[in-house]
Amino acid sequence: MSEHQSLDRVGIHLLVVDDDDRIRDLLRAFLTKKGFRVTTAHSAVAARSLMETLAFDLLILDVMMPEENGFEFTQSLRKTHDIPIILLTARGESEDRISGLTIGADDYLTKPFEPQELVLRIESILRRVGVNLPASQVVFGPWRFDVERRVLEKSRERIHLTTGEEALLTILARRGGAPVSRLALAKEIKAKSERAVDVQMTRLRRKIEQNDGEPQWLLTVRGVGYRLLTENLEG
Repeated sequence: MSEHQSLDRVGIHLLVVDDDDRIRDLLRAFLTKKGFRVTTAHSAVAARSLMETLAFDLLILDVMMPEENGFEFTQSLRKTHDIPIILLTARGESEDRISGLTIGADDYLTKPFEPQELVLRIESILRRVGVNLPASQVVFGPWRFDVERRVLEKSRERIHLTTGEEALLTILARRGGAPVSRLALAKEIKAKSERAVDVQMTRLRRKIEQNDGEPQWLLTVRGVGYRLLTENLEG
């Protein structure tokens, strides 16, 4: 991807961590309007809990938080995660910026800032790290699924999917073949339980798989969840 190519924001999942409710809500509203998918957390503890079950492409993290501050959280994350991190702070001293970058942050933005500047920095980082952007269509066997329109076709014939089946297939398609936990799927499709995810998967397999007892495309990842085996991804 070239530095000047427009970044497709659809499907890019951001996690905003800030103990200030007003700032969290403002950033969520603005970034969502710009086309990103946004989840928020009020503390490092809440953020860790979310990261156990959901996949994020970039973390926007306030420095001045009680208990565990942004510097400490960044340092802790860098032991196990390589997720891009942008630090937000009211402190603009150069030594603080250097400290943040030294412990592993990718960028540092001083409050107050223009929201559009944050968007530009997000896009710059994602281009630099080469984030895997979601394809607009996925192909597996005789099937073609349009991720944005949530339309499944076989030999150009549209296959009816329920709302739950559409949501499940969309999430798996956006993950580019990576496994997604049953708990994460339950949260994403707003299912009441992991068992409800299994029921939806069974129904979806009956529509897609030639033998739903031995699936070729909608695979079970033992001890994790499910994944969609795609032949190729199309932009």
